[in-house]
Amino acid sequence: MTQFKNIVFDLGGVVVARDPRKVSAEFQEFFSFIYQIPMPHFWEEYDRGTSSLEEVKDYICEHNNCSRELCSEYIATAIDLQEEIAPTKALIEQLKAEGYRLYVLSNMSREFIDFIRRLPVYANFDGEVVSCEEHVVKPESEIFRLLLDRYTLDPAECIFIDDRIDNIEAAEREGFCGFHFDRRNPQASCELLKTMLL
Repeated sequence: MTQFKNIVFDLGGVVVARDPRKVSAEFQEFFSFIYQIPMPHFWEEYDRGTSSLEEVKDYICEHNNCSRELCSEYIATAIDLQEEIAPTKALIEQLKAEGYRLYVLSNMSREFIDFIRRLPVYANFDGEVVSCEEHVVKPESEIFRLLLDRYTLDPAECIFIDDRIDNIEAAEREGFCGFHFDRRNPQASCELLKTMLL
């Protein structure tokens, strides 16, 4: 029997993503900076809620040497094309039915989280800590402690699922069990999680 009672999910790349078949190679290259470790400072501050959308556009235009019009178009597309990752959604529904408590712990900016909260999968979560509302981001230790304190969780009873290894390592330092989710092969990651949890 698993020792875990609480399953903590990152959002981007784990619960939601953009289907690469629906966007151009140029679009994917435009946002390639979000996979850097560490995350570029300008995007981290956007996720932290200390930079506005208009301010982050200034940085992106400079970073990508592009027009404001193109930047605005691509960000709007990036928000609107977020969709549930089917294997993860199915896993979440199974975990919920088995009685696990499910939580969100995500770096996410205001415009992006407002969209994601309207997706049906989001109704399965019992609690959330979202960076733009707390002004703290992963992999900073404070955001993990915030989740534990807010919902009175024991980290030894929590598994944290994220697609970024730096965030997994940070969670493990706080006592969580970390699971590195392969955003390129969500089906395989979900199957492995099923063997661990169901």
